[in-house]
Amino acid sequence: MMKFRFRRQGTDPQREKIKQELFAFNKTVEHGFPHQPSALAFDPRLQLMAIGTKSGAIKIYGAPGVEFTGLHKDTTAVTQMHFLPGQGRLLSLLDDNTIHLWELVAGPPRELGGVKKEGVVSLNEVGSYSLPGRPGIESCSATRVTVLLLLKSCDLLCIGTEGGGVYFLELPRLLLKDNLTLPQDQITQSLPDDYRCGKSLGPVESLQEHPQQSGKILIGYSRGLVVLWDLNARHADQLFLGKQQLESLVWERSGSLFVSSHNDGGYSVWSVTSGNACNPQPVSSTIPYGPFPCKAINKILWRTTQAGSPVLLYSGGMPRASYGDRHCLTIQQDKDHVTLDFTSRVIDFFTVHSVEQEKEFDDPSALVVLLEEELVVIDLQTPGWPSLPTPYLAPLHSSAITCSCHISSVPPKLWERLVNAGRATCNYELIWPICGGKNLAPPPKQQELLLTGHEDGTVRFWDASGVALTPLYKLSTANVFHTDCDPCDDPQDPGNDPDMQQEEEWPPFRKVGCFDPYSDDPRLGIQKISLCKYSNKLLVAGTAGQVIVLGLNDERSDHSVDVSVVDLLQDREGFTWKGHDRLEPRLKPAPFPPGFQPQVLVQCLPPASVTAVALHAEWNLIAFGTSHGFGLFDYHRRNAVLARCTLHPNDSLAMEGPLSRVKSLKKSLRQSFRRIRKSRVSGKKRTITTPTSKVQEANAALAEQEEVAPVQRRIEPRSADDSLSGVVRCLCFADTFLRDGTHHGPTLWAGTNSGSVYAYALEVPGVGSGRACERGGASESSTCVEAVLGKEIQLMHRAPVVSISVLDGRGKPLPDPYEASQDLAIAPDMTNAHSVLIASEEQLKVFSLPKVSAKTKFKLTAHEGCRVRKVALVVFSSAVQEDYSEHTLVCLTNLGDMHLFNIPGLRPQVRYDCIRKEDISGIASCVFTKNGQGFYLISPSEYERFSLSAKVLTEPLCSVQLDRPLEFTLASDGTTTQPQANGTHKNQMGHVEGRSEHTHTHAPETPSSLSSPVLETPLDSPLSCADLTLDSTGELTVEDVRDFLTTVDEAENNLKNIKEEEGRSPGILIN
Repeated sequence: MMKFRFRRQGTDPQREKIKQELFAFNKTVEHGFPHQPSALAFDPRLQLMAIGTKSGAIKIYGAPGVEFTGLHKDTTAVTQMHFLPGQGRLLSLLDDNTIHLWELVAGPPRELGGVKKEGVVSLNEVGSYSLPGRPGIESCSATRVTVLLLLKSCDLLCIGTEGGGVYFLELPRLLLKDNLTLPQDQITQSLPDDYRCGKSLGPVESLQEHPQQSGKILIGYSRGLVVLWDLNARHADQLFLGKQQLESLVWERSGSLFVSSHNDGGYSVWSVTSGNACNPQPVSSTIPYGPFPCKAINKILWRTTQAGSPVLLYSGGMPRASYGDRHCLTIQQDKDHVTLDFTSRVIDFFTVHSVEQEKEFDDPSALVVLLEEELVVIDLQTPGWPSLPTPYLAPLHSSAITCSCHISSVPPKLWERLVNAGRATCNYELIWPICGGKNLAPPPKQQELLLTGHEDGTVRFWDASGVALTPLYKLSTANVFHTDCDPCDDPQDPGNDPDMQQEEEWPPFRKVGCFDPYSDDPRLGIQKISLCKYSNKLLVAGTAGQVIVLGLNDERSDHSVDVSVVDLLQDREGFTWKGHDRLEPRLKPAPFPPGFQPQVLVQCLPPASVTAVALHAEWNLIAFGTSHGFGLFDYHRRNAVLARCTLHPNDSLAMEGPLSRVKSLKKSLRQSFRRIRKSRVSGKKRTITTPTSKVQEANAALAEQEEVAPVQRRIEPRSADDSLSGVVRCLCFADTFLRDGTHHGPTLWAGTNSGSVYAYALEVPGVGSGRACERGGASESSTCVEAVLGKEIQLMHRAPVVSISVLDGRGKPLPDPYEASQDLAIAPDMTNAHSVLIASEEQLKVFSLPKVSAKTKFKLTAHEGCRVRKVALVVFSSAVQEDYSEHTLVCLTNLGDMHLFNIPGLRPQVRYDCIRKEDISGIASCVFTKNGQGFYLISPSEYERFSLSAKVLTEPLCSVQLDRPLEFTLASDGTTTQPQANGTHKNQMGHVEGRSEHTHTHAPETPSSLSSPVLETPLDSPLSCADLTLDSTGELTVEDVRDFLTTVDEAENNLKNIKEEEGRSPGILIN
């Protein structure tokens, strides 16, 4: 063996070519709602909407699938944005007082795999400008920009400042026109003496262009003065002497009047007449929610209608004492008055209305409101002004995400039933008003589902087949239990109660939006999800040990749910549960809407959070695990088959429960530091007092053979008395050989936090080649499932078991339930010996079955200095050869990188940097698809979608008809500048595919020429995800904390590895 130890394997050119055809890392699109939005803009001609964020990102949306993304060089908040209508250009104002011009630009042609492809079109920054500060006694804040106005001619930008001056920029060159500059002194000179009083007019609060006469603009000052200024004649046509602090202005369409809103919660209507140069009083003034003091009306819109009465829309204005903490927007038309009550702050809003000059009325069709946590669209043409369901930008975090699950190749029948179930709860449909551009992406070859579990006990089903992540259906598990806010105890909507309507208080509030960060009971939180797409069975497990089996029903049903209790402690003495109580199940029949309806509730005792589940619908079996043990349940016969306790005598922390983890975190940190200090002082290995076995002897032999390898790190065995050592990390069903090499049958595998693996042989009536089929006299219904312990494996270093997968005789993963029996997949090889792949946090290892002898392994922690966090078996198809594919093991580590290995040989293929290692929440939330894609949370409300496959990509492909040709702009170094949002759309291969014409645009998908925020973003910047709430993606474990308590040697080795990888070529990284 010695002669092979230090031999470097040469690279095979043919294999390298195959790798390039199989693997390529791309971050393709961001799903969900932008994190911390700060600005909104709308192009009425192109029907495009733009959202700016506090991290400097700009995201443009049109019809579903039409998306463009850009990122400012500095991570500074976007405060205002304005489209140049019809041109595909956008102006942005940042919090650092800089103005930036963006435009859709076509990139140069690229080559991919020897094939020439036309360039993509991206949102690029083409210019920027900053107002110069004036030297002298005037402060620098005098030129701080407060408001922007883009004239209809699109050739002039008006800039209002804190000093009261108005400046003008020529577009698109961003050149200051000094001859048009309007200082505040020039306005003050024309004011009446009694109004002037030596006071400053204050900052410019609003600029509005006359709707009928070009070159005339309204200038509103904070003190209350409004001036109608003629740009061509350079004089004030009219003065409106307001006496209340001004907030905003809006013109009426004809230009005969305008409306001003103020900080006292009122608004005033002013008449514009040519004969009166000074107007001291408005036509009318109203405080709609007075007479008591009210908050300011921040923004107001006045829209005319053909029906008669105008529509008045304004945000704020609530009575300070009683409703000062509400986030509201009011809609008024004649006697109709609605106060929209939101759960998050209003950022901005606009109306979709007619903008053609020849039209006499605005006739608004929709109201679009950007809130801090969601986007709400109101239909203004339908009586009652209902809200519209959003096809994208849905708030994923309407309740905090606790887990997720991806289902690929969803059968059409299941898809149709899910869509119908979603429509049954939300049957209102209307054309989406933001419909600009055209989605050129071909229809998806298969339907994909993303399931997200939430803190409030709901499971949401999302259409993940394309760029737009569209909500399909929402399932709630709360009505299975009695809770403090019980939907079944009070099924009537209070708004429909005539008695409630009589007592309804003023203002007329209406709850709008779905963002609800408060959970009625944290025990309802969903921790694990498993769906069988062929039998339509869903398994959902939660925080209080509840495991629910649901079936799909197209009709509403009133029924009770069967309840079974499984005691995982098995009457073990010396343990007392100190955590939360179990949820009280509802024993009486309860109404369940169409969709997935609960059939069986299995309650684990103690009611600890469920940490692992497995569903085998063909055998009617479910398996579930907690920090105390695991159980097996037959949901067809409604009986518990197995309950196994995995607790160690020192597992005190396991008895406290996840909801009391906060008070135990200090203890965990203290224990972690003590272990590190002990490992630093003591260089000797700790002895492991466990019974010897053939598996341990094989492990020891393999360890001794590689003891002197210089590239490996020394890994200290973990103590058997570590807290939470009994946590069940993974469960797996498999039809394989466990008893002997000739008879295969159902098995259950379980892995724990202490490196223990339990394998049970199952006797399922009518399944397998064991004794179950030999019982000819007994009927299947009367025969119960039996479980017998077949093997028990203890990994040498006691590292937590992350994943267990059984491979068939060809080394391929076993098919899912029903796939082989219904000829939906290639039948597994049952003639040759099977093997089991066990992935722990420190290494990957393949054992032969049924002897369970070690065949091969890869010690990831020893070689790379990282720990395994997520594992998936993925099929990668070649981008060149249609019929060629490989099964690959994908590992996500605690450093945020992806390692790909072939199976069953476990030879490293490629490695990619994916997630920042500081982003614990992103790593914990990552979920893989079976075709080489994945999702992870980059914020509480956004999923980043990425692809590891060179063939399978889900990325924006769209077109927009512009009034100008698309040309690509070269930077000073001759390269195209394409900044991307949040460091996404990064392609490590350095190639993109796409086609574009003068009117066809692709969303950005090429590498940014700027420094990638993924690697270089400081932790305290708005882009950093390190400050996210960790409970949005599951519980914070002791293992997560250990990642930041590494020794100095480990840190130096990790840094060395990173530097070595950075020095390699930008192609595929080979380990």
